[in-house]
Amino acid sequence: MESLVLTPQMMVVLGLLGLTIVLFVTEVVRVDVAAICIMVLLGLMSLVPGLHDITDVQNLFNGFASNAVMSIIAVMIIGAGLDKTGVMSQVASFIMKVGGHTERRILPMVSGTVGVISSFMQNVGAAALFIPVVSRISARTGLSMSRLLMPMGFCAILGGTITMVGSSPLILLNDLLPEGMEPFQLFDVTPIGLALVTTGILYFVLLGRYVLPATKGESTNAESTEAYFQRVYGLDFVIREMRLSEDSTLAGKTVGDLEREFPVIVVATFMNGERRVGPWSGLTIAPNAHLALLGRHEALEAFAARSGNRLNDRLDIFADALAPNRSGIGEVVIPPSSHLVGRSVTDIAMRKTYGLSVLGIHRGEETIRQGLREVPLQAGDALVCHCRWDSLARIEKDRDFVVITSDYPHEELRPQKVHFALTFFLITLALILFTDLRLSVALLTGAVGMILTGVLSIDEAYRAVSWKTVFLLASLIPLGAAVDQTGTAAWIAQQTLSLLGQVSPWILQATMAILATFFTLVMSNVGATVLLVPLAVSFAVAAQGMGMDADPRVFALTVAIATSNSFLIPTHQVNALIMGPGGYRVMDFVRAGGIMTILFLIVSLVMLNLVF
Repeated sequence: MESLVLTPQMMVVLGLLGLTIVLFVTEVVRVDVAAICIMVLLGLMSLVPGLHDITDVQNLFNGFASNAVMSIIAVMIIGAGLDKTGVMSQVASFIMKVGGHTERRILPMVSGTVGVISSFMQNVGAAALFIPVVSRISARTGLSMSRLLMPMGFCAILGGTITMVGSSPLILLNDLLPEGMEPFQLFDVTPIGLALVTTGILYFVLLGRYVLPATKGESTNAESTEAYFQRVYGLDFVIREMRLSEDSTLAGKTVGDLEREFPVIVVATFMNGERRVGPWSGLTIAPNAHLALLGRHEALEAFAARSGNRLNDRLDIFADALAPNRSGIGEVVIPPSSHLVGRSVTDIAMRKTYGLSVLGIHRGEETIRQGLREVPLQAGDALVCHCRWDSLARIEKDRDFVVITSDYPHEELRPQKVHFALTFFLITLALILFTDLRLSVALLTGAVGMILTGVLSIDEAYRAVSWKTVFLLASLIPLGAAVDQTGTAAWIAQQTLSLLGQVSPWILQATMAILATFFTLVMSNVGATVLLVPLAVSFAVAAQGMGMDADPRVFALTVAIATSNSFLIPTHQVNALIMGPGGYRVMDFVRAGGIMTILFLIVSLVMLNLVF
């Protein structure tokens, strides 16, 4: 093999690589800003004599139109469309029903599901689709997004090693093998991929409490009803769920009867297959009904004891409807011009008409909590209500109220559009799995279809895109190209392998895996694969010539799998994608990803030699 000489261009690229890593780790500036600065520096280098060929300035911004970046934009829009129609909420409900509400049970469910999906779908697509699911689960359980997103993202990357179509390097591998070498079949790598996904899940289940941060992401979750009561009013009101027995003494009573008899408020009912949030006072309670009750803890316990029914510690039937992102505490004021002045809550049928369950009336310095339903409303009264956020959004347009609460989730779901969303999602999947159409075009087909059918407006589609992720990835693409085109990557690989000298095959194999891991952090995983697979095959053949047991086919596969070992810094598409929503810093990836990187190397090398 011809020996490569370190050139001035290589030195400059090595310096830029080092600067990028320093900026990422120290976070002197945000990582997306750092990436943009490196891209601009690459462009300015063209003015320096002798360095004009480090990068093609005419193509410096091609990363913004790359297949990877356009795919990420499209899949974010598709995920937002599915979330808007309630599909992702249903997926979240199913996961919570099976996995419960604790981190240790939810993590394997979410991470395992994403891992399997990413075995036949691009891992960034699987991760992007599940970000809304994780957001819903976080809102309902109170678990921080940062405790859930990183395990999900890492397992999406690991899932790409389960089949030969799970990641771009594995898809490309057979084309890079020398003529006459047996190609790999679709499920040849499945034992290795399953072992890696299992390792990732066990790692976060056992060590997650030590390596995962507990931070708030870009889209902070709505405050829970209980937390709001405690923070603003110092009250210990809680919401609990109860199922009435067949012969319950409460059956046959109306909601109003129950609330007059007991110091609790019925905020939701589920009877005869119908769920109501804010049921009107005249609704008759049926046997076997599910009730969501709001009140002080002691009052709820006393109510349960007197009625002979058991309270559930967590919401089940009402977990979705009463999640903080769907309902909570709102405050409205009765203006002097309101037609409601002089009428009581009962006269107005506040819950039936407006969807507001009035919990208290603030008048002057007094808060009325007893008998408030019969109190005539006065101008200036502030009503504290439990309600669905869509009900609060509706009355913002009603001149009989002035809505004080402004920071609630203004979420308008479109369940009537679910058939359009699912149709275009399935069309996209079919195009990805059964055609050779470019990935970005297949995904954009689904995204555009959702916009044209009204699942999302174009403005909502723009808002669904994490532009921080887009600029981070697009700005790093020119640096990866420079590492490859200037021969810097080949020089690093050659120098590393020459330093090893005559070593045993397993050390050589491990070295190739480490090199692939390093290169995939600073350049595209496809570029790393194209560069290192021929090198790995050549060194294995040379080792065979010296009488060593080195299989070139296994060495090539080692490189293709190791290019998925991208956990240390957020340069991989999936890591860049989850960084904003999870509120992660680079050091969070270094801490959690450092251990995962080592585990990946150990498990993959052991499994490669066991299977092959």
